[in-house]
Amino acid sequence: MASKIQQLASSYTKDAAKAVEKYQVLRDLDIFVLDNSIRESTVGQMRGHTMESKWAIYDEVRKCGFNHTIVGSFSHSTRVDDDFCRQLIERGEDPEGLWAFSEITKGIKQKLPDTESVPVGIRKMKEFGLHCVIFEVDLGDGVYDFEKFTIKDMCALLNKWNEWCYQNLNPKAKVVFSFRDLPDTMPEHPSRVFEVVSSLANLPANRRPFGMLFEEPRGKSLPEECGMWARYIRRIMDDNKWKGHLLVHVHEKFGLGDVTALQVLMDGADGIWASVCAEGASMGNSPSCVTLMNLIRLGNKKVLKKFNCTYLRKAAINVTITSTGREPHIKQPVFGARAIDFVFDLLPEEFDLASFFGEKAPVRITTMASKEMILHRLGELFGDEPEFTLDIANRMKELILEDLRTGRKEEYMSEVGLALLFDRAGGTLSANMRDAIDNFELKGPHAQNLIDQVRKIWDEWDLKDEAQGDNMLQFDSFYNGFMAPYFSCYRCNDTKKALQAIDMDSDGMVDWNEFELYLKWAMHQYPNTEDVDGLLDITFRKGLIPAMQDEFLKTQ
Repeated sequence: MASKIQQLASSYTKDAAKAVEKYQVLRDLDIFVLDNSIRESTVGQMRGHTMESKWAIYDEVRKCGFNHTIVGSFSHSTRVDDDFCRQLIERGEDPEGLWAFSEITKGIKQKLPDTESVPVGIRKMKEFGLHCVIFEVDLGDGVYDFEKFTIKDMCALLNKWNEWCYQNLNPKAKVVFSFRDLPDTMPEHPSRVFEVVSSLANLPANRRPFGMLFEEPRGKSLPEECGMWARYIRRIMDDNKWKGHLLVHVHEKFGLGDVTALQVLMDGADGIWASVCAEGASMGNSPSCVTLMNLIRLGNKKVLKKFNCTYLRKAAINVTITSTGREPHIKQPVFGARAIDFVFDLLPEEFDLASFFGEKAPVRITTMASKEMILHRLGELFGDEPEFTLDIANRMKELILEDLRTGRKEEYMSEVGLALLFDRAGGTLSANMRDAIDNFELKGPHAQNLIDQVRKIWDEWDLKDEAQGDNMLQFDSFYNGFMAPYFSCYRCNDTKKALQAIDMDSDGMVDWNEFELYLKWAMHQYPNTEDVDGLLDITFRKGLIPAMQDEFLKTQ
């Protein structure tokens, strides 16, 4: 039996290693990002972007290190995009990275395109001084009559406008062609797609497009289907020694969006065109923030060097707020509030956790704090004051020790907690200190009421413990009562180590006094917290979890 088990284990090890070999492509990929945050995030929203919101989003994606951005889509009427593009050039933004959409025809009648009139998109791009063009191409039966307007006619039209861009926009124009209806075309007419790609691939080297784009616009195609599209398009490009980019854009529908984007990258695409956040048409798009984060966690070092990855999450949050007026859904992967609840598998040398996740552990002023630490924390919270000396810091430390001896439970981490300790030590409260205390005192009864409600929950779980009324909860009870929404795995070693790191482990028990310390800190630091759920959310997300991360990483 042992031999059979060993054979099974050996077979599993080989099969598992083989199954994940395909991800090596993602570890080595030098990914190209064409940011679509300005355009995608306004599609499907109740209100369009204003000039101010467009600039706000543009600034956010620039902070991510994205140098190629889709900035407009034009029509016959004047829209905000028109004025925005004018301002970009007037303010000196480099047009080499500014992209805009254009149709390939000015109009369609009886499913036949106008092949003579210059399309509105490229005409306006010439007016604004832009020369990076995304031509949108439809190859399904719903738009054109391909019996009358053949694929050869289509190829000739694409070549015509491609040449027009070099002649009229800029000799160094960048042109890409985007297939926007592959899910409709590939099942019945894949030859149309291949003929168009082959035609473009056979253009002279100095006229070949910058690359090809495609999208899955409805989120219905399976990841392997989309991957196969990329594989065959890339095969034609390679056969013709065309080194152009191949970018994918995926919309969400059935929960496969992010998987589809990764699959396409493994099967031949070398980039994405996407918004940094999930907002977009229908249920949104697969955001670049999530795609890039997956490459990073797979070990891709090129992404870390190429982009400002520590800012991705903040940008995704800010673009979501700009677009919708609300923060991302709390359970949105990577940039939702809950996404940071359990991240110990990210090693510090791989990624800057504190900057990326936007959370900072509260400085723990305890009996172990030196007078120098207390003095530094005073200056950090309240600025330079003449009374902030080592003498007053030493008296504050003596009060902390006295509180411990007399059984007085206080927190000294927040502005309020430290200000009150400073006051007790004989210091004269500064204006900032008074404001912090006054603000909290207005909420004092409310704060205590919320903490009392948490204590009721604690006591309910305490009834399930073997020993009751001892101010201690078994880890199982504490996890089920409080931690489960934030930590996906109670039994994981990292979770246990993190709990031990902040001294919450005492023979497999959690002390109420230690937990209450963080509840008080949360109410002191966020006095406008409205209810118990909000209090627990802040206590874990902004207090306990960052502190756990801090302490855990110090031990690595």
